[in-house]
Formats: sequence, C-alpha cells, structure tokens
Amino acid sequence: MNNQQDQALIFELSKQGRVGYSLPELEVEELSLAELIPSDYIRREEAELPEVSELDIMRHYTALSKRNHGVDSGFYPLGSCTMKYNPKINENVARIAGLAHLHPLQEEETVQGAMELLFDLQEHLKEITGMDEVTLQPAAGAHGEWTGLMMIRAYHEANNDTKRTKVIVPDSAHGTNPASATVAGFETITVKSDENGLVDLEDLKRVVDEHTAALMLTNPNTLGLFEAHILEMAQIVHDAGGKLYYDGANLNAVLSKARPGDMGFDVVHLNLHKTFTGPHGGGGPGSGPVGVKADLIPYLPKPVLVKNDEGYHFDYNLPQSIGRVKPYYGNFGINVRAYTYIRTMGPDGLKNVTEFAVLNANYMMRRLAPYYDLPFDQHCKHEFVLSGKRQKKLGVRTLDIAKRLLDFGYHPPTIYFPLNVEECIMIEPTETESKETLDSFIDAMIQIAREVEETPEIVQEAPHTTVVKRLDETTAARKPILRYQR
Repeated sequence: MNNQQDQALIFELSKQGRVGYSLPELEVEELSLAELIPSDYIRREEAELPEVSELDIMRHYTALSKRNHGVDSGFYPLGSCTMKYNPKINENVARIAGLAHLHPLQEEETVQGAMELLFDLQEHLKEITGMDEVTLQPAAGAHGEWTGLMMIRAYHEANNDTKRTKVIVPDSAHGTNPASATVAGFETITVKSDENGLVDLEDLKRVVDEHTAALMLTNPNTLGLFEAHILEMAQIVHDAGGKLYYDGANLNAVLSKARPGDMGFDVVHLNLHKTFTGPHGGGGPGSGPVGVKADLIPYLPKPVLVKNDEGYHFDYNLPQSIGRVKPYYGNFGINVRAYTYIRTMGPDGLKNVTEFAVLNANYMMRRLAPYYDLPFDQHCKHEFVLSGKRQKKLGVRTLDIAKRLLDFGYHPPTIYFPLNVEECIMIEPTETESKETLDSFIDAMIQIAREVEETPEIVQEAPHTTVVKRLDETTAARKPILRYQR
C-alpha cells in the first residue's frame, strides 16, 4: 500500500472547521424542534461529530473499499456459493425509476407492471424447477429452507400425521439444513455417505421410518457429485410417507439439464443471489423463492400472487397457509435482477451456464489432482473437493494454504467443508471465469504445493502481503470488537 493510501486510512482525520457536506436551503417554512420532537428526545449539546472535508472522506472510504474482495475485483472460488459475475444489465434494469422508486404500500392497480414481472418470474422458476407453484417471499436460502419445512410440517399436521417429527440430512449437507430443520421444530437424523460420496441407500433405508417428515437433499451434493440413485431415494422416502426437500444452492450444476420436480422432490428453494446472479456476500440482500408440488400449494405463505381477467393481485384467502414469512413480497430488487438474467440468457443460455460450469470444474480438478489428494476420483459437476492431507503430513494445514492464496490476490476457496472430507478444500469456479483466470489460479495452487515441500514456513506464516495478517479467528467470532478504538 502506498503512502497516499496509508494517509487516507488514518482514522483521526478530523480538523476543526472542515466541512464535508452542504445542504440546500429549506424551501418550506421551518418548524421548531419542539413542534416535531418531544422535548425529552432533543439533544441539549452538539454531537461530537468528526469535521472532515469531502475530499478526505471520499479518499478514506475509497481506500477502505479497495481492501475488500468481490467478484468484480477478482476470482472468488468459494465452493457451494456460486460467486459468479453479476451482469451489469441486471443493475441497469433494477434501477429503472418505475421499478426502483415503487413504494411497497402502493395500491395494486398502480403497480401492475411490477406485479406482472414477479408473476412472470414465478412462471419461469416453475418451469426451471418442475414445480407446480412458487412463492417469492423468502429473503434468502436458509429462509427458504425454513419456509419449505414449515409447509411440510403444516401438510403432515393437516393430515393428522403429527408423529412425523424427524428430518433426515446427509452428513455432507449444508449447515443450514439441520439448523433450519431445528428452527422449524424438527429433530434431525444424519444419513451417511458411501465410499463414492453419495447417500448410502442402505443407511437411508435404516433411518427412514413412520416418524420421517422429510429428507433434505442437495443434488449435486456438496462434494460436487450427482446423486445417481435419486429416484430410488425418492421412492424410499415417499413410500414411508415423507417428503423430499431440495436445497437449491447447487442448481447451477443442472440448470436447464435436470429439474428437481422430475427427480421426485416435493419442495425446492432457489438462491436467486447465486444461480440467477443477484449480488450477494456481506450479509445480503438475497432471495430464496420456494417451489412446491400441488399437494403443498394450500400451505404457501400468504399472500400469493395471482392473475385473473382483471389483472394481477395478491390473494390472502388461504386458510391453511403458514402465514406471511416476510413483509411485502420478497426482496423486489433481487427478483428484478434474476428476472433480467433469465430473460437475457434464454433457454440456450441457461444450458450453457451448466455446461461451462461443469467443464470449468472438471478442468481445474484434473489439473490439480497430481498436487493434492482427490477423495473422489470421478466426474464432478459444478464444484469439486480436494484434500490437504498430503500437505498436513508436512506440517502445513489447509488453513495455511488458504492464507497463502491471499498473497496471490485470490479469495480462498471454502475449506474444512464438507466435514466428511479431512482437510477439505472445496472449489467452485462457476461458468463466468475465463480459462486464463482458471490457469492462473491453478498455477498459484501448484506453486503453494511445491512451497509446502521445499519451504513450508512461507505457507505456514502467510499471508505476507495483506494489510492484516493472521487473526485470532476464534476470539474474533466469540468476542468481536465492533467499534473503533483509539
């Protein structure tokens, strides 16, 4: 970092008399504070705010922004996160005044265009997933999981089948799966993976019984492998009276090639901020629509968006609904971005997404296999896992490898997940990265593997070039300091 950037990141920038803002003159008659605010809430003394010029404050925050990593600034290979490029046409459409400036409390007749967009998005998602109906209410993937599970719970209760208190989750599942099931009031049961990284059918048969409410599954799974026996699994669960829930986090691997509804799933949530290029990271915003088969439609969150001869409107007449799960009707701006993406890509473009995502992942996996352990030596889908066991024997952990990647300017891949792979390194390149980018990342990973053998201390002490070095991540998570301290 150069001296100019260092200067811009000094937090004590305040100098008396400097002003970084200007307000226009009031065009309405001024009212006294007492007429607007109860006296108990009126500040008696001036706030001690920093006095900083506009130029200094702009340089300060611009320099801070350069310390962040995002898909617009570099490769972001987080497994199971689908950190692909967000086309800027999506942003342009979401900023159209007629969409961006709507108020959620406007009368329905004044927002028919926006409602048509949402309805059309629902229709597209129904076709893509093979589901019979879709709600756009859930705000993110985990929220969609909980929503889907609550509908499954309502379905069983409506059928007086209250003994169904267990949700089966594979040992390679996303952590949100058991968490969502628990929040929805279920007990979670783990089903093992077999030697090929797929759900063990015999173990599934063992754990499925009359108490099974649902099986939560990601297909392809978090190892990047397609569950080849999905139809048999669906039969096992359905014969026992349970439902199949599809975690749509990995839909990028089968988009326009296979549909969850055709695999036997009854519920699916989608991550519009993953597969359908809504921006994500840093806490949001997200969008996690949920699709259901016909027998679960009565339990959808209300209101539902419907179309009739008079136009589009929200229907609240759903006596068996689980109720509203989010104010208004979902994260509208992310839904607009996803709709733009689907319409600009078209059916052929969406097929290309899957084909290039799978091609990129397999290319990287094969090039890196000689340098890291490959737990499952078979064709992968959109992502793959390596193991750093070989490096661990030489005193270098997977965490060290991830930290060393920072020196090359890359965000590290997902590490130590799934939990059923020792020293796991989980890489998802997505379809939007060029071969040159993939090769550059691969070269960095190969160099790190060689450093582990020749000069391991370089990797053990990484990162070397970042502003912040190794953090005490445990303390940071458990006892975070959330305010600036001099």
